[in-house]
Amino acid sequence: MSYKSIIVNLAIDAPPAPIVKVGVELAERFGACLIGLAAADVPPLVATGQGMVYEGEIMQIERTEIEKRLAELRAEFERLVPASIFSEWGQAVCSPTRFLSVSARAADLIVTGQAGDNVFRAVDVGSLTLGAGRPVLVAATNVEHVLAKTVLVAWKDTREARRAMADALPFLAKASEVVIATIDTERDESIRDSLADVAVFLEHHGIKARTELIAGEADGDRLLTFARSIHADLIVSGAYGHSRLREWAFGGVTRTLIEESGINRFMSY
Repeated sequence: MSYKSIIVNLAIDAPPAPIVKVGVELAERFGACLIGLAAADVPPLVATGQGMVYEGEIMQIERTEIEKRLAELRAEFERLVPASIFSEWGQAVCSPTRFLSVSARAADLIVTGQAGDNVFRAVDVGSLTLGAGRPVLVAATNVEHVLAKTVLVAWKDTREARRAMADALPFLAKASEVVIATIDTERDESIRDSLADVAVFLEHHGIKARTELIAGEADGDRLLTFARSIHADLIVSGAYGHSRLREWAFGGVTRTLIEESGINRFMSY
């Protein structure tokens, strides 16, 4: 298994070079086609105390500015991608999350930077992960290489975690060290059994991994602390083992990982 088609998302308000360099390095590592995508949308009508504000000229100016910026991003993408890599480009004036989700049908992996607050100009990583049907690699802030030398697999015996581990096999196969860890909240022997089964699964793919039980409550901060203690540069996890609404209201591992910016994260749903 390998990634033969990789999407790299260029955020309209972020410098493109770091994320493009991440995409280029991954395309070279896996022998993949690299698809550069960028999108942003014009905000809809705004409701005020006086009613709906509709200013067609202003909206057209915003659209023109977006199109100009998309053209700049395309030029930068084409400048940074070497001729040795087969590449494509796509852009749209629409929701970046929706554009990426639709375009995901043509890719094995989506690579993006951090989420932004403005959903019209930045991707919503949570919605993208839920809707794309493809794994999403969220690069740490301003990194230019996702080396994935030490990979932490955040294990929980759920469909999402199984999917993530299978999707991440190309990274795991090339890693120097793979650690499968789970947070043991109940001291249940079945947890140890599931870790052992996962290690055997990876061994069948030629991947040696060690297992770890992390004591304490199941939360994202504890997982990140452990990741830093082993110097992991990539965390693999399933997304939204609980409902997204519950995570939004009460917090959860996925929400914590999305908000983290110092470690690369690989998520599947």
